[in-house]
Amino acid sequence: MKPFPKIIIAPVFFASTLWLFPAEAPSVEKAWNIVDHVPVDKVIVQSHRGAGVLAEENTIAAFETGWSLGTWPECDLRTTRDGVIVTFHDGNFSRVVKGIAPEMAKLGVKDVTFEDLLKLDVGAWKGDQFFGRKVSTISDVFKVMQDRPGRRLYMDIKSVDLRQLAGEVIKYKVEKQVVFTTSRHQLIREWKKLVPESETLLWMRGDEEALNKTLREIRKTGFEGITQLQIHIFPTKTIGEALEMAAIQAGRLKTTIEREKANPNQFTISDDFLRKLGDELRTRNILFQTLPYTSDTSVCSDLFDLGVASIATDYPDAVLAEIRKYYSRK
Repeated sequence: MKPFPKIIIAPVFFASTLWLFPAEAPSVEKAWNIVDHVPVDKVIVQSHRGAGVLAEENTIAAFETGWSLGTWPECDLRTTRDGVIVTFHDGNFSRVVKGIAPEMAKLGVKDVTFEDLLKLDVGAWKGDQFFGRKVSTISDVFKVMQDRPGRRLYMDIKSVDLRQLAGEVIKYKVEKQVVFTTSRHQLIREWKKLVPESETLLWMRGDEEALNKTLREIRKTGFEGITQLQIHIFPTKTIGEALEMAAIQAGRLKTTIEREKANPNQFTISDDFLRKLGDELRTRNILFQTLPYTSDTSVCSDLFDLGVASIATDYPDAVLAEIRKYYSRK
């Protein structure tokens, strides 16, 4: 028998080696997933204004509720006329002081002394069970945090002297427990010079054009001083009948179907924007947090899938349950 021509031998041998040494499939980079990188008990949930809807806002009782859940409460800081830093959100008293005189309702923290402020009930508006609650000083809050490192606190700056606040933080040795929170990057840069050990959060709201404008500016500084960044978002599926009706009446939108076609994303901020921002922030070791304005806590799962790593909420107990459910499915 004549041997196979040499021209045939080479291809046959090559084909046999494909079975012995199969070519490796091209590697596909796996999308970032919070479950792979953050243990469920390390996911940070910010309890908006203390404990969200679970308690009257910005009181020590509310912060205690937030801590008892394992969340990081948020407070808002303002300064009284006589220079006392207190936890209070609004610019006036009309919303959270029940039965207040009309002339007093127009006033705010900056217009009264701390002694006058203590005369106001800031809990009764929330329900009878919260009757008699008083405004807290930031010093009183720090006292119940001192020597308890597990208690963390976001401090949203409304009207405060930074040096005075830094002095209080240092006095009670809570530098590593507070998160300086603001929408103004320059304040963060100033704060980090005063309390370099403190974490910081820059919060942002607006459409993608506005967000991108802000991001371009802070990129020029290399995100200087920022350890957490928060985006305020609205889910498109729960954006609300009022907004949709206004659009219909203005002739801009005729049906829900048309609205969904106009914005097929899950949120008013596009999925692509959130994914890309999450990727960028992780390369900078900055925590990516969102504040979704909705009572539908199932959106947390969608946000985690898009690369978000932390949630701020008015529904902390429900969000914690949603997080546990999300992790159990992965």
